[in-house]
Amino acid sequence: MTETVPTGSPIPQSAGNRVELAPEAFPADSPFANEDLRPVPVSERKWTTYNFAALWISMAHCIPSWTLASGLVALGMDWKQAVFTIALANIIVLLPMLATGHAGPKYGIPFPVLARASFGLRGANIPALIRAAVACGWFGIQTWIGGSGIFALGSKLTGGHWENAAEIAGNPWPLWLCFVLFWALQIAIIYRGMDFLRHFENWAAPFVIAGALVLLIWIAVKADGFGALLDQPSKLGWGADFWPVFFPSLMGMIGFWATLSLNIPDFTRFGASQKAQTWGQALGLPTTMTLFAVLAVLVTSGSEAIYGEAIWDPVALAAKTDNAFGLLFALVIVLVATVSVNIAANVVSPAYDLSNLAPKFINFRTGALITGVLGILIFPWKLISTPEFYIFTWLGVVGGLLGTVAGILIADYWIVRRTVLHLVDLYTPGGRYWYTNGWNWRAIAAFVVGGLLAVGGSYSAVGADGKKTGPFPTDGLIPFLKPLADYGWAVGLSASLLLYIALMLPKGREQEGIAV
Repeated sequence: MTETVPTGSPIPQSAGNRVELAPEAFPADSPFANEDLRPVPVSERKWTTYNFAALWISMAHCIPSWTLASGLVALGMDWKQAVFTIALANIIVLLPMLATGHAGPKYGIPFPVLARASFGLRGANIPALIRAAVACGWFGIQTWIGGSGIFALGSKLTGGHWENAAEIAGNPWPLWLCFVLFWALQIAIIYRGMDFLRHFENWAAPFVIAGALVLLIWIAVKADGFGALLDQPSKLGWGADFWPVFFPSLMGMIGFWATLSLNIPDFTRFGASQKAQTWGQALGLPTTMTLFAVLAVLVTSGSEAIYGEAIWDPVALAAKTDNAFGLLFALVIVLVATVSVNIAANVVSPAYDLSNLAPKFINFRTGALITGVLGILIFPWKLISTPEFYIFTWLGVVGGLLGTVAGILIADYWIVRRTVLHLVDLYTPGGRYWYTNGWNWRAIAAFVVGGLLAVGGSYSAVGADGKKTGPFPTDGLIPFLKPLADYGWAVGLSASLLLYIALMLPKGREQEGIAV
């Protein structure tokens, strides 16, 4: 079919080439619209460069990102190789982050609404639900880690009584209590809304940085140096043994923030300008993740000098002190750091994504509550059981699928549509983004092919004991695709991008849209 050009064109604003709808133009009665999904008015797009940088600083300063380097060192890298891998991954993932984030300040729309332009009004639920499922998994992981941190420090304060408490499902009952209370705290905060979140992130960013520096100073004074970890040679070298570990690890590190490279419009829609989101993200993401990795290595090296072993878990390290004030300070830092990343990265997106599934029945707050429940049901303690499972299976497979979606979004927004969207049609059945009954089969085809190439060859390595270290066959799910598995994110993004362009562009252009 060929699209028609409906009425209700967006009203351009003079400030920064930003676009919004007149209040009467928004189809509020559409089954695909609600107040949480409507474009943010230009007057309410207030986030500055600092707000975006603070958002990333707060999200990067969390326990999982601290321990990323430890996972790479456990796989045989030295600290320099681990930091290099983390730095390169975050520079790479910044590019699609900025590309998809562009639509936020310009149109004020969240990720699931942006996805409607390429997948169709109904088809957008596919990438939205995939992103939501991943976020639910991450929410559960972060909540379990945060609850475990509270338990470890609280047990230290109580003289170890918590650790000796009666067990439920293999864990002491106070651990489950900390997990549930921490879960409830996060849900309560997100119920306050996005503006409250902005203020919380602005405050949390410098506070967590200060806490990390205090930990570094404490360990440096106590260790009188940084120990032997900095001098430990790589077990892999830089030759033939290194690269088979480097590339899947790089894809895993990219997968760590590949989630946000999709739904970053959920935040940039509040941006005061393109400059604010571009500089804020560029200053906040790669620099913070790299410096945090260096900080983790220095502190862990100091712990080796003091305790004779490398303690990568900052909670376990803080628990080594017998100072009650120090323990309480560490407990507050763990709480703030984990809450700031978990709410921003893993609750905001699925709340919008689930709202997109049924706008008239699920609002932002209901979506957040559903996210919280699903985050418990995925058994997050299983997802982070080993470095191999965490980096290669969880992060690698997730990164491959999300890279596939990112390729389609970037191709549609930047190449097919040249950043021109028609806001009314993103909410209106029968408009230019309706395609075939709300589904764009070209986007679905590109996603299926790209996803198959990205994760179809997923395999499990064999450990020193001769047993496989993951859930996949050792020769890959689809053996002939196994060589692509180590490059899943890059394969998924490039394959879906190219295929989507090939399927869409030959259909030609109309003055105000794409003929499909």
